[in-house]
Amino acid sequence: MAQMAIASADHASKSQQSLYIGALGVVYGDIGTSPLYTIKQCFDSIGGHITPDTVYGILSLIAWALVTVVTFKYVIVIMRADNRGEGGILALTALALRSASRTGRRHRLILAAGLIGAALFYGDGVITPAISVLSAVEGLKVATPVFDHFVLPITVGLLLGLFLVQSRGTARVGGLFGPIMAIWFGVIGLLGLLEVLKQPGILWALNPYYGVKLLTADPLVGFVLLGAVVLAVTGAEALYADMGHFGRKPIRKDWLILVFPALLFNYFGQGGLLLASPAALDNPFYRLAPLWALYPLVVLASAATVIASQAVITGAFSMTHQAVQLGYLPHLYVRHTSEEEFGQIYVPKVNLFLLVAVLILVLGFKSSDNLGAAYGIAVTGTMSLTTILALVYMVGVNGWNPVLSALLFGFFLAVDLAFFSANMLKIDQGGWFPLLVAAIIYILMTSWVQGRSALVSVRADTSMPLDLFLKNFNPESVKRVRGTAVFMTGDVGAVPTALLHNLKHNQVLHERVVLMNVRTEDIPHVPEDRRVEFSHLPHNFHIIRLHYGFMDEPNIPRALAQCRVLQFHFNLMETSFFLRREKILASRRKPFARWRRQLFILMSNTMLNATEFFRIPSNRVIELGGQIEI
Repeated sequence: MAQMAIASADHASKSQQSLYIGALGVVYGDIGTSPLYTIKQCFDSIGGHITPDTVYGILSLIAWALVTVVTFKYVIVIMRADNRGEGGILALTALALRSASRTGRRHRLILAAGLIGAALFYGDGVITPAISVLSAVEGLKVATPVFDHFVLPITVGLLLGLFLVQSRGTARVGGLFGPIMAIWFGVIGLLGLLEVLKQPGILWALNPYYGVKLLTADPLVGFVLLGAVVLAVTGAEALYADMGHFGRKPIRKDWLILVFPALLFNYFGQGGLLLASPAALDNPFYRLAPLWALYPLVVLASAATVIASQAVITGAFSMTHQAVQLGYLPHLYVRHTSEEEFGQIYVPKVNLFLLVAVLILVLGFKSSDNLGAAYGIAVTGTMSLTTILALVYMVGVNGWNPVLSALLFGFFLAVDLAFFSANMLKIDQGGWFPLLVAAIIYILMTSWVQGRSALVSVRADTSMPLDLFLKNFNPESVKRVRGTAVFMTGDVGAVPTALLHNLKHNQVLHERVVLMNVRTEDIPHVPEDRRVEFSHLPHNFHIIRLHYGFMDEPNIPRALAQCRVLQFHFNLMETSFFLRREKILASRRKPFARWRRQLFILMSNTMLNATEFFRIPSNRVIELGGQIEI
C-alpha cells in the first residue's frame, strides 16, 4: 500500500510538472517574445532620444504595465472568472449573459461586446506570427549586413512551413514547446541579469516615479509612448484564454517564479546597455549577447517565435470551435489531430485565412519596426472588453460588492483605455489592418446570428404545434413502416418540416418517430450523465434532447449508444435520419439589411452539412428539400 501511495504521488508530481512545462510553451510564447521588439519600439516612438530620464522612465512604465495588467489584473483577478475551468472572451461572454434576460437590451449589448472581443482576437492573431518571426530573423542583420536581403524570404519560408504543418497537428511536437520556452526564458533572463550586474543602478527604474515623470514631462509624447509600452503586455489575454488547458495554479506559478523575473531582467538589461552604449538601439535585444552567441540566439529566438505563433494559431482554432458550437459561426470542418489531447484541432478555412493575412502583413510592412505600428490596437481592445464583461459577471452573477468592484475594474479599464486610445493614433500607420480583420470577422458573426434568428422566426410562424399534430393524429389513416425515424429539429415544440414533407410525399411514418434536438449549453463540458434527456409522447413519438458544452463535440451515434444503456434501444441499421435541406431566399421584407441576408445565405450554402457535423452515418441519411424566405 505504501509503495502504491508513493507511486501515485510520483505520478501526480510528474503530471503537475508537465502542466508547468506545458504552460510555458503554450501560454507564454507571445508575451515571452515581446523583448525582441518592445524596447526599440518605445524609443522609436519618442524619436530615439536616449537619456537617463527616458531610459528610466520607459523601464518603469514597462515594469508597472507588467505588474498592473498581467500580474494584478489577469493573474490575480480575471482568472477568477472561469467558466468551469475554461477562460477566454467567449467563455466569459457566456458567463456574463447569465446576468441578463435573453430578450432584453442588456443581453444584446453583452453579446455584442463578446463578439467584438472575439473578432479583435483574430485581428491580434494575424499580427503575432508576423511580427514575432520577422523580429527574430532580423537578428541575422545584427551579425552581418550580408543577410539583409534574406530576412524576408527566410521569414516567409518559416511562416509557410508553420501553417502548412498545421494539418498534421501539434501533438507530436507539443512536448518540445515547454522545454524550449524554459530555455528561452532562462537565456533572456541571464543575458539581462549580466548587464544589470554591470549597472545595478538601473534597478532604480522600478520606482513608478520615473514613469510618471516621463509621462507628465511632455504629455503628448508620453501618450504616444504608451502605444509602444503596451507591446510588453501583448499575450496577457492568453493567460486567461488557456486556463482550461492547464488550470490557474501552473499558469500563476510559471508567471511569478520564472516568466516575470526573466522579462524584467531582460528589459532592464536592455535599458542598462542603452545607457552604456546608445548605438545599441539598432537592436538592443541581440546586442545583449556576445558575438559568439548571436547565431545560436537567433535560432533559439526563431524557435520561440514559431512556438508563440503556434499558440496563437491554436487559440484561433479553439476560438472558432467555441463560436461554432455557440451558434456565432456556421458549421465548419474541424479535424482532431490527436486522440489523446482534446485541444489539438485543425480548422482548414481558418488556417488558410490566417496564412493569407499574415503573408500580406509581412510582405506589405517588410520589417518589425513597421509592424510595431500595427500591433496593439486589437489586443488592447480585447483587454478592455474583457474588463467590462468580467465586471458584469462578478457583480451580476458572482455577487461581488458593486461599489468596490466598480472601483477595481474602473482602474483596470482606465489603464486598458489609456493603452487602447494611444494605439488608436497608429491607425494610419498600419493599425487599420487588424481592425479590418476584426471588422470582417464581426460582420460574419453578427450576420450569422441575425440570419439564424430570422430563420427561426420564419419557421416558428409557419410551423405546426406538435401537441396539435398529435391530438389530431389518426393512426388508422397513416401507414406505419418498420424501423425508427429520427428527425433533427431546433424546436421540439413544433413538427419538423422534414416530417411533414415525408408524410405528404411518401404517405408513411416509421413505427417509432424520434424528434432529436441538440442544444449547446453555456458551459465548456456537459457530464455524460446529463447528456441525454427523454420525453415519451403518444403514438410512439419520442423527444430526445442532447446537451453538449461549447467545448464538446456533438456525436449522434455515440449519443444513441448511450440511449441504449438507458434502456432506449437503437439499431443503426434500422434507423433513418431525416434532415431538411432548404434553399434560403432573401425576401422583400426587411428584418435586417439585404446585404447581410445575402451574406448569411452564402455562409449557409458553404457550411459543413449536418451529416458531417453531427457525425451521422451518411448511408442512414435522407434529405428532404424545401424553400424558405427570410
